Amino acid sequence: MWLSKQRASGPAVPDDTPGFELPLRLFLGFRVLIDELHAELARQGHPDVRPMHGFVMQAIGTDGVTAVELGRRLGVSKQAAGKTIGTLEHLGYVERGSDPHDARRKIVRLTGRGVDSLVRSARIFDDLRARWARTLGEERLRALEADLRAVTPDAFRLDVPGWFGG
Repeated sequence: MWLSKQRASGPAVPDDTPGFELPLRLFLGFRVLIDELHAELARQGHPDVRPMHGFVMQAIGTDGVTAVELGRRLGVSKQAAGKTIGTLEHLGYVERGSDPHDARRKIVRLTGRGVDSLVRSARIFDDLRARWARTLGEERLRALEADLRAVTPDAFRLDVPGWFGG
């Protein structure tokens, strides 16, 4: 396989690394962090939270949103957003309520359990970053972060579910 080229002394770092390896390595790093996050979240009482749920709960935010707005933020249809809301509501991470300014609108808000999962996620990400710093060295990790900031926009996008879904 093209990603498994290795020397006896460790992973190969060829001078002619193909361009397609960069996005795959970045995605693999993301995947490692997310998988480790979810394993720890499960140990801490949140076994049903899936990677997409984190994007959804971030998109809901502290003020809550309608299903239409949630779909827009995630880049998915209102129906897809509604289905995910239903799942998270069933699991106890969100609740639906009336908009205090317009009784016709239903607002989705995080429950205490939803907020707890996000607070724990933030702490776990800090621990994972510290582990990467021990492996790579703090200076190299800071340089990697600075390099990624230099080539990526400042705005974090939450539309990954829609982007991956097509």
